Amino acid sequence: MTRVSVSRTLSRLYVLLGAVLLLLLASKFANDIPGLPPFVIAAANNVYEFMRDMSLLIATGGVAYISDVFQKRSKFVESLEEEWRNIVRTKSVLLSTCEKPYLATDDYLAAYYRISETIDTMRIVYRNAGETDGLIGLYPYAPLHDMRRALQTLDPRLNPEVPNEKKALVRDAILQAFNALRETFLEELDLEEPQHPLLIPGSRRLKTPGAAVSAMVVEENQRRRLKREPSPRPDIDGFLTTLRAEEENLSKADETAVR
Repeated sequence: MTRVSVSRTLSRLYVLLGAVLLLLLASKFANDIPGLPPFVIAAANNVYEFMRDMSLLIATGGVAYISDVFQKRSKFVESLEEEWRNIVRTKSVLLSTCEKPYLATDDYLAAYYRISETIDTMRIVYRNAGETDGLIGLYPYAPLHDMRRALQTLDPRLNPEVPNEKKALVRDAILQAFNALRETFLEELDLEEPQHPLLIPGSRRLKTPGAAVSAMVVEENQRRRLKREPSPRPDIDGFLTTLRAEEENLSKADETAVR
């Protein structure tokens, strides 16, 4: 279920719940409303008694319905995420095809079938826009077809010698179509900004080497316990000690070079 479908379903549910609560409220205080005919008061009391007796069943049904709605939403989002991963992988295949100095027929066919599969697997997530029982409708994300059309101009069976300028143009067209697709396709995922973004280009790690005193104490205690026990393979211990020392010396040399 899309976000709009979930919102529409929940809105109807809230309206129904509000109507039921108003009916119960009116039935509860029907005896205190002057001027009501006796048969209306009797009917209101019967409704209140019935709703009270059925309250557990109604609540259970409501919870089950809401759970089903959110389960469908969760499955839809999972399918949408998988389709997006498929689109990203397809984009990478198409771009790598454009970068090949000599495009073989097998490479082209592999890329063409990949974009064709991506176009068809969209049916798992969305139906066509404006599709009816008698009309096919419009494909929901046309940039995928733009990527396919651009790739088709590189078919080595039709043009064995494709100039680098043409490959660059096809690559840029694929990137433009992908960027247009990304702006709208991901809107359905309800993405939020990260709480701790790293927005500065060329950032580096600000933490310095070391650990808290408690961790250093635990490390030293473990080292002492290890030394008290005889080693079954001293050759392995010596080998690993040498490797650690070489790595530490190399790391210190790199730090000195950077400074």
